[in-house]
Amino acid sequence: MTDITLLDGERIDAVNEKINLIQKKDGLTFGTDAFLLASFIKPRAHGRAAELGAGTGIISLLLAAREKFGSICAFEIQEDFAELARRNTALNSLDHKIEIVCRDVRDIRSQEYGEFDAVFTNPPYMKTESGKRNESDYKYIARHEVCGSIDDFCAAAFRLLKHGGKFYAVWRPDRLCDLLCAMRNNRLEPKIVTPVAADAESAPSMVLVSGSKGGAPSMELTAPLILYAEGSRAEMSERAKKIYETLSFD
Repeated sequence: MTDITLLDGERIDAVNEKINLIQKKDGLTFGTDAFLLASFIKPRAHGRAAELGAGTGIISLLLAAREKFGSICAFEIQEDFAELARRNTALNSLDHKIEIVCRDVRDIRSQEYGEFDAVFTNPPYMKTESGKRNESDYKYIARHEVCGSIDDFCAAAFRLLKHGGKFYAVWRPDRLCDLLCAMRNNRLEPKIVTPVAADAESAPSMVLVSGSKGGAPSMELTAPLILYAEGSRAEMSERAKKIYETLSFD
C-alpha cells in the first residue's frame, strides 16, 4: 500500500484485506450497495469496463483488485471526487488498471474513449425535487439527479458499450420502473433483476439489474438475496457471506 497524506475532512477505512479507502466525512461513504454491485458484475478478465459516477472509486477498486477486468475507465463529474478516486487507486497500487476521468456522463462518447465490454453504475437514485436539501453538496449531487437522470446514464452506457456488451446497475425498488424504461429506451435490454432484502419478512431495499446492448427481450426475476440470517440483524446469511468472500454471485 502506498503512503498517503489525508486532507482536512478525510478519513481512511479498511474495506477488506485488499482495499483501503480514503473517504470524505461529508460525502457519501462506502456501503452494501457498492459491494453487492461489484459482486453482481460478471468478470471478463481481459475485457474493458467503464464506471459511470465513480465517487471514491470503490466499485472499480473492488473489481480491479479481484482482476474481474483487464482495465477500467471510471468517470466522475465532481473534480474533488475524481481526484480522490485517483488517490485511492494510487493508495491501493491499482493505477495501472484504473483510469479516472473527470467528465459529465452526458458528454461521454465512444469516439473519444473506445468501446467497452461492460458498463456499470451506482447512479444518483433520487429526483431533484425529492429528499432534504440541507445536506452537503457532495451528498446532494451523489444522491440526486442533478448532473444527469437515469435516462442520461443509460444513454451514456449505450454509447460506450460494444454490441452485446453488458450493463449493470444498483437501484431503488420504488424507481425500478424508471430504470427498466430507461434501459429499454436506450436499447439496453433488461436481462436479470435481483431484489435484495434484509430478511425474508422485509420488502427489498435495493435491486441489482443487468442488461445487454441490443439483446432480445427476455428477463429473469431471481429469488431475492437475503442479507441476514433468520432472526438476526447481526449475522449475515450464508449466501451473503459467500458473496462477500468471493465478490461473486456465482
